[in-house]
Amino acid sequence: MTQLTTSIKTVNHLNGRYRNDIARDIREGLSASQKYIPCKYFYDARGSKLFEEICRLPEYYLTRTEVSILQDIAPELMRASAHKDLVELGSGADWKIRLLLDAVEEDNRATLRYIPMDISESAIIETSMGIVERYPELDVLGVIADFTCQMDTLPRERPKMFCFLGSTIGNLDEHECITFLQNIASHMESSDTLLIGFDMVKDKRTLEAAYNDSQGVTAEFNKNILNVLNSELDSDFNPSHFDHLAFFNEAHNRIEMHLRANCECSAKLESVGMEVEIKKGETVHTENSRKFTRTDIRNLSGEAGLTIQNWHTDDSGWFSVLVMGRNTAPRV
Repeated sequence: MTQLTTSIKTVNHLNGRYRNDIARDIREGLSASQKYIPCKYFYDARGSKLFEEICRLPEYYLTRTEVSILQDIAPELMRASAHKDLVELGSGADWKIRLLLDAVEEDNRATLRYIPMDISESAIIETSMGIVERYPELDVLGVIADFTCQMDTLPRERPKMFCFLGSTIGNLDEHECITFLQNIASHMESSDTLLIGFDMVKDKRTLEAAYNDSQGVTAEFNKNILNVLNSELDSDFNPSHFDHLAFFNEAHNRIEMHLRANCECSAKLESVGMEVEIKKGETVHTENSRKFTRTDIRNLSGEAGLTIQNWHTDDSGWFSVLVMGRNTAPRV
């Protein structure tokens, strides 16, 4: 465990695992018939900054809609938060956590512990520093780990509110969603809660505009994943050889993001010991962002062993923020 300041500690549970995981994942992804790169590798320091810019874009309705919901519900949501751990799965821009912490009285906030959990150490440190600067009375424990498979690394001695916001759940396919939520449920006590955001199905034009902004920030974010591979795997991808492609796949209710080669190109990945050839027009699939119906969400929560305690949405029904708890009723 590393003590960054008197109130910030970090613990790294990757211990070299990240290098092994990214090498394995990229070898598998770039060898597939439809080449892909897992979206969790978007978030190096630059990727995190670019995503913060995306969240401020006029086309990107998701953040401002979710924030408006959180502003409305935060006072009631945080009323009984004393002596709890506030666990953020995936630490990005800290606006939403600040909304929650601002709703807590200072004396109670001093009894809280904030636990950001992410595979990016730089994101953890930056988020933690910003939070403590604003709330010096708060204890912070940064957990550097993969929240999709390392939930058991979290401390278990205090009640928890898990926060999985920003519709990150949409990056997982149906099976991954259920497995992930089951994993959270298995690490919840009866008093714990999960605060989770879902982007809802809506018209195609609105959805596609959110991932094809006029300023090209999302395009830069998408291409930056190649810079991550260059840095982590000693590869030589040229991002300018690829164009950003994002569209709504109506059959699967999801936005798909790809990098489409604008020329015949190749790249060597020295650390992986492979070379990849990419034809002009061929795509590398970088992200899915699934959109949900109310029926989808009810089915997911039921399959995962979670119960919906409160359901909050905006007037247009574009985004939903749910409070869930572990279903303690025996299965029939």
